[in-house]
Amino acid sequence: MKPLLIEIGTEEIPAGYIVPALNAFCRRLVDRLKALRIDCGQARVYGTPRRLAVYVCDVADRQQTVVSELTGPPERVAFDENGKPTVAAEKFAEKNGVPVGKLEIKETGKGRYLCARKTERGRSTPAVLKEILPEIIMAIPFPKTMRWADLRVAFARPVHSLVVLYGERAVSVSFAGVKSGRHTFGHRFLKPGKIRLQSPEQYVDALAGAWVMVDMDQRRTEMQTRMARAVKPAGGRIVEDMELVEENTHLVEYPEVVLGHFDEKFLELPRQVLVTAMREHQRYFAVVNENDEILPHFIAVNNNVARDMQVVAAGHERVLRARLEDARFFFHADLKTSPENMVERLKSVIFQAELGSVYDKTGRIRKLAALLGKCLNLDAQGLAHVDRAAFLCKADLVSHVVNEFPKLQGVMGRIYARRAGEAESVAEAIEQHYRPTYSGGELPSTMTGAVLSIADKIDTICGCFYLGLVPTGASDPYALRRQAIGIIQTAMDQDLDFSLSEVVGCALEMLGAAGSELETKTADVCGFMENRMAFLLEDAHIARDLAAAVISVSADRVTDVWQRAAALQRLKSEPDFQSLAVAFKRVVNIIRKADSADTTGSEIRAQMFADPAETALHEALLEAEKTVSRLLAQKDMDAAFARIAGLKPRVDAFFDTVLVMDENPEVRKNRLALLQRISDLFARVADFSKIST
Repeated sequence: MKPLLIEIGTEEIPAGYIVPALNAFCRRLVDRLKALRIDCGQARVYGTPRRLAVYVCDVADRQQTVVSELTGPPERVAFDENGKPTVAAEKFAEKNGVPVGKLEIKETGKGRYLCARKTERGRSTPAVLKEILPEIIMAIPFPKTMRWADLRVAFARPVHSLVVLYGERAVSVSFAGVKSGRHTFGHRFLKPGKIRLQSPEQYVDALAGAWVMVDMDQRRTEMQTRMARAVKPAGGRIVEDMELVEENTHLVEYPEVVLGHFDEKFLELPRQVLVTAMREHQRYFAVVNENDEILPHFIAVNNNVARDMQVVAAGHERVLRARLEDARFFFHADLKTSPENMVERLKSVIFQAELGSVYDKTGRIRKLAALLGKCLNLDAQGLAHVDRAAFLCKADLVSHVVNEFPKLQGVMGRIYARRAGEAESVAEAIEQHYRPTYSGGELPSTMTGAVLSIADKIDTICGCFYLGLVPTGASDPYALRRQAIGIIQTAMDQDLDFSLSEVVGCALEMLGAAGSELETKTADVCGFMENRMAFLLEDAHIARDLAAAVISVSADRVTDVWQRAAALQRLKSEPDFQSLAVAFKRVVNIIRKADSADTTGSEIRAQMFADPAETALHEALLEAEKTVSRLLAQKDMDAAFARIAGLKPRVDAFFDTVLVMDENPEVRKNRLALLQRISDLFARVADFSKIST
């Protein structure tokens, strides 16, 4: 058992590529070794902008030897009457690379058969590595790749070196015109020469001596320690931003940090503009005081150590000053234009070629938001705020600041609306209508923001479905799945009770759908939303069959779906649920299998009941229908399910004493009508036939 080290030396790889690439590289290497019967221990990854490395402990010297037993033709076919091998035996031996004389006879359950024992001896690990590594390296995934020189190989960046060490042995491998060896390289500026590695165990320490912290966790921790130390003279702390920490970690090989300063006049800029200007373009960390107020300082992470770091800080300050001057100019230029004028300029901004401008989209959002507001019984002021927020929600897309910093869309809209004297709920909704901006992101916290968010997302989804831009298994370029999940989560979070099909139908009508096309597209969009609901229910630990049972009945009101699913999940925990589900499934299945002529339009005629069990079930049903209607109106799902479950003894007694499919057609129709009413009552909460029993 020896350790294995593989390092790919490259030009600077983008920071966001490194960790996913390393994880995939490591996983594929280990999986391939195990598949090839080479035992190995724990693996870990190392990486910097200029290298991707995998270290695997305790790798076996060679593949395990495998002895396989192959069954051939029957003995009577393999040998003639003189006991000599036939052509069948010879072909079997030749096919499996075994001499005819080594073939054996094996007793099986079907008789005596020819058998060959084949031994596949393991090859040495270095020999196997030489074959598989080029393929594994080639398969490392990157968002984008490039080609260089006249090579046909594509990689994130040009490859300059390759190290493959198995113990103290250097394994010869070729990739992208580079032959492997035992030499890695130090820091580009501080110690750029080659470093000879005697064994994998030397790797981390050898690079540390060449100003390279190849251990990513160590580099991150060291960088954060130095940042905390550097910010102390400013009397503040760094604004928490783990995403920026990760990015800087993968931008450097040796983290050296400096504290910089900028002119206090820039503090007049909104906090988000200041932080974004530092973060997006320069990867600087903002600094705040104990009251969480921005201080005129920043922290910059460098990939070099200079004799005088103050000179380095001054360089960062000059660059940032130019950025902040631009941001200040853009911000003041935007303040000279009213939000209403910005809205007018949206007419020249295309949302989608066939769906018109962003101004057109704003008009559709206003109508959808108004419909939602009425469905949710908002008062006059609430409706007015929703309409105003919908009118202004996209205005900042034509602002100078958002053009420079696209991530501030919505944020700047809120800031400009406040400056223009808009109501606070209007300003907040403008920012919140983009939420959630990523999976698991923050949801709108106000009613106005939630209504606007749903209206915007439904318009986008319906627009794409109207044009046939439907997500596939491998592609969702307009992020419609995320937007659908956002609608569902927002409705749940704010307890918004509205008809999904009504709002979707309205959105599609505004786009031009009518008649059968309107019905088809509405069903398509609602089906898409149902699939997302099923996904989220399962994610919330609702059993898949229960989610299907609830959604198949109705998924038109999101909150209703969740309440019914949760109540059904709680009912399933009851000890007699299995027998309950079986009884109710029997009702549904009988109705489905019955002749439609016996179940269509039939009324229950109580005077025809011939058995007390029929009368008892009918009376219990009438009482249950009234109670369940009241409980559903009160949204007391647990009580509604419990009341329906209370019918089980009557249903069991009915099946025990009554023959449903009676020879008398009138009696049969009457009993089926009774079961149909019971089935209809079940169907108000769930389709029990979909529940696994």
